[in-house]
Amino acid sequence: MDKKIGKIFKEQIQLIKPSQDTLNKIKKISKEFCEDLKKRLKKQRVEAEVFVGGSLAKETLVKKDHYDVDIFVRFDKKYDDSKISSMLGRVLGKNVRKVYGSRNYYQLNKEDILIEIVPVFKIKKPEEAVNVTDLSYFHVNYLLKKINKNKKLSDEIILAKAFAHAQDVYGAESYIHGFSGYALELLVCYYGSFLKFIKEIVNVKTKKDDKIIIDSGRFFKDRQEVLREMNKSKLSSPIVIVDPTFKERNALSSLSKETFFKFQNACRGFLKNPSSEFFIKKNVFEDFRKFKNVKAIEIKTNRQAGDIAGTKSKKFFGFFIYKLKKEFDIRKSGFDYDDEKNVARFYFVLDSKGEDIVKGPPIANVHNLTKFKKVHAKAFIKKDFAYVKVKHLMSFEQWFKEFLKNEKKVIEGMGVKEIVKK
Repeated sequence: MDKKIGKIFKEQIQLIKPSQDTLNKIKKISKEFCEDLKKRLKKQRVEAEVFVGGSLAKETLVKKDHYDVDIFVRFDKKYDDSKISSMLGRVLGKNVRKVYGSRNYYQLNKEDILIEIVPVFKIKKPEEAVNVTDLSYFHVNYLLKKINKNKKLSDEIILAKAFAHAQDVYGAESYIHGFSGYALELLVCYYGSFLKFIKEIVNVKTKKDDKIIIDSGRFFKDRQEVLREMNKSKLSSPIVIVDPTFKERNALSSLSKETFFKFQNACRGFLKNPSSEFFIKKNVFEDFRKFKNVKAIEIKTNRQAGDIAGTKSKKFFGFFIYKLKKEFDIRKSGFDYDDEKNVARFYFVLDSKGEDIVKGPPIANVHNLTKFKKVHAKAFIKKDFAYVKVKHLMSFEQWFKEFLKNEKKVIEGMGVKEIVKK
C-alpha cells in the first residue's frame, strides 16, 4: 500500500509543484519590487527593512492559476503601531489597494502576480510582538533551517498543502477554521513526512475529546504542563501546536473540531483507498448532483472580499438555516465562498416537514393565552400550557419570498446587499 501511495505522491509533486520558470518569474518580480520599495523607504527617510515571506521564501509554493507573494516591511520600533500602516501606504503611493485587518496592509498586481505588502515591527524577540504578523520573520527563518537540513520536507509540505486545499480545510479564516500554511509546515516538519502526519491524524480518538499536543521547541515538560500553563482560550483546537518561535502561542488555534473531523475522514479515506482524486478540489455542488430538486441561494455582501466577507456570509448561512428549519427538514446543506468573486452560495436538499406541536403560554397567563387562542383557533390545553398543531404546507419558493419580506432588516443588518435564488 505504501508503494502505491508513494507513486501517487510522486505523480502529484510533478503536477502541483510550480515549474522552475514560474518560480524564477515570481522571484524576479519580487526582487525588483523589494529593491524599488527599499529605495522609496530610503528616499522618505523611513527606517524599515524589507523581506520576502510566505510560501515563496520557504520554498513551499503550490502550483495554482494565480500566485501571491508576501512582502513584509519591518519598521523600527520607535514608530507608533497605529501609524506604520498609513506610513507604508504613503510610501507605496496611489497604485495599491488597502486591505483592512488587525493591521491594515496593501495589495497590487504585477504581471498577474498579487503582491501583498504587510507592515510589521522589527523585533529581536517574539515576546516583543505587537501583532501576530510581527512573528512572520521568525517563522520564515525557523522553517528555512528545517528545510535546509532536510530538503525533502519542501515537497512533503507542498503535498500537505495541496491535499488540505482539495479537502477544503486549508486556511485559518473564520469561515474555514482550518489549517494555516504555517501550521501545515510545522506538522510536516514534526512528523517528517506528509504520510506519517496523516497516519497519526487518523488515530486521534474523536469520541474522547482527545488532542494532539506538539511542543517541538520543548518549552514545556509534558502535555499536562502545556494544558496547565497555556491560556485556556488557545487550547480549544483538536491539535495544539506550541509555536516553536513563541511558547505563548498555539499555531493551530484556528482549527475547529468540525474541520478537523472533515480532514480526518479524508485522511482515513485516502489511506484506505489511495487515489489522486483526493488532491483534486471539488466544487461544493458536486456533493449535491445525486439529489433532485437542489435549492441554491447566492449572496453578495458589502464587506471586504476575503476573510471578512466570507465570515459574514457564513454567519448569514447559519441564520438562513435556522429559519429554514422552522418550515422544512433539511436533508443536506452546503456552503461555498468564492473570494475572487466575493460571492457565497448556499445549497440545500429539503424534505417536507410533518406536523409540529408548538407550545404556547401557560394558562395562568390569561392575557397571552387569549392572544394565542385568537391566532390559533384550534389551540388545546395540556398540563397547564396551550399548544397548537402546525402544518407546514409552504413551497420553498413561497417561503423564500416571505423570508425576504419578513427578514429585510436582518438581511440588511448582516451586510447582505444581494440575495438571489438560483
